[in-house]
Amino acid sequence: MTTAICSAKGCREPAAWSVVWNNPKLHTPDRRKVWLACDEHRQHLADFLDLRGFLIGVEPFRAETA
Repeated sequence: MTTAICSAKGCREPAAWSVVWNNPKLHTPDRRKVWLACDEHRQHLADFLDLRGFLIGVEPFRAETA
């Protein structure tokens, strides 16, 4: 089994969070994109998406849904 890793540039830590987002200019309203985040990068990735109006929410990462 492959370990899911954080989506932050250069990070190789295991994912602990799913940062869920959608770009309304590109995606239909029901489309959900997900970035994975470790504890350290969770807030940074969420803030980046929220600033652009893309953030839907942050949820604990569940490996069985990856």
